[in-house]
Amino acid sequence: MSDAVLVVGLGMTHFVGFRDNATVRDMVVEAVREVLIDAGTNASSIDMAVAAYESDHFNRQMSLGHVLQDSVGLVGKHTLRVEGGGATGALAIRTAVTALRAGTARSVLVFAGETNGKSVDRATATEILAMSADFEWETPVFGTFAAPYALMIIEHMRRYGTTAEQFAAVAVKNRRLALDNPLAHKGMSITIEDVRASTPLADPYRLFDASLLSDGAAAVLLSTREWAERHSSTFQGRPPVAVLGTGSSTDHPRLSDRAEETFPHFAAKRRAAAEAYREAGIVDPARQIDVAELYDSFSGAELQAYEDLGLCPVGHGGRAAAEGRFDLGGRVPVNTSGGLMGRGSAVGATGIAQAVEIVSQLRGEVTGPRAVRDALIGITDTHAGVGSLSVVNVFGRVK
Repeated sequence: MSDAVLVVGLGMTHFVGFRDNATVRDMVVEAVREVLIDAGTNASSIDMAVAAYESDHFNRQMSLGHVLQDSVGLVGKHTLRVEGGGATGALAIRTAVTALRAGTARSVLVFAGETNGKSVDRATATEILAMSADFEWETPVFGTFAAPYALMIIEHMRRYGTTAEQFAAVAVKNRRLALDNPLAHKGMSITIEDVRASTPLADPYRLFDASLLSDGAAAVLLSTREWAERHSSTFQGRPPVAVLGTGSSTDHPRLSDRAEETFPHFAAKRRAAAEAYREAGIVDPARQIDVAELYDSFSGAELQAYEDLGLCPVGHGGRAAAEGRFDLGGRVPVNTSGGLMGRGSAVGATGIAQAVEIVSQLRGEVTGPRAVRDALIGITDTHAGVGSLSVVNVFGRVK
């Protein structure tokens, strides 16, 4: 544990559809204040910061990271901005881990904020999000992300017999779990029939199969053990949690360029997971992982991730979802926060919000029906585009 990268502080705002009483700066300050309280430390003791946000356009501010470093009390400290679409927050954590392992910092504050809710009108939001795809080659063909995700899940259905009702069960699960998360955007008690009857997006996906766009912020403080013992007054009073492994990989952004064999899968996610698992010493993820936060941009994407992350055999994701294997009380509870469909997605902050949930579960601090008892290892999974960039981070209790 002497050279472990520890998670010593957590902070997160409520994710909402529109935060009309706060700017992105206000929300980041709120999340960072929670981190400092949680870690029992102050900003002056922190060596470095990584700012995570996807869009200058939603936030209506260029060079936001350098604006925010002033707001959170880090003037004079090295601050850099990380951007990787939906994987932004997780990539920022990976960047902080790299700095700590390299010895260029002893503590790194990772913070993110995004106003993806209603900060701009729907037409503008659609245009901005479309720019996250290959704007020259993909956007003119698909228009929105729903279409390429739909193509992938249609091929999954053709090959493995997966049904729309099976991935609708993911939407039902995640929205129900969000009901017990006080920081979630919108929990719902719905049925598979409700999902299938909701507004069509790109067949077979319906509105309730898709994630929510939210306003929100999240932050984590990572450090060495030596720094934690010296600067964190709360470190000795709770189970220590470390980043056990981190992995990242990429894939062709255009679906037409991808290998036929892996077309209904996220090949970059498989490679990222393999790297993270190797670092963490995980050889049997389905048995060794206790809790997971997966990137449910669409309900079928979570089902595909079960397979690509090794939580169930390839082709069995639909059956596993229908049987509740990844619900509370199942083999590996997934998206206990409610995921992107329930907790919501403030895009740049999503991977960090996932880490907040996982570390809270590993510390034993989550209460109520969504608590995962005696969890020792948890993972977060995010990706950008339609899996063109993937980041997997592994967290675990250490002695």
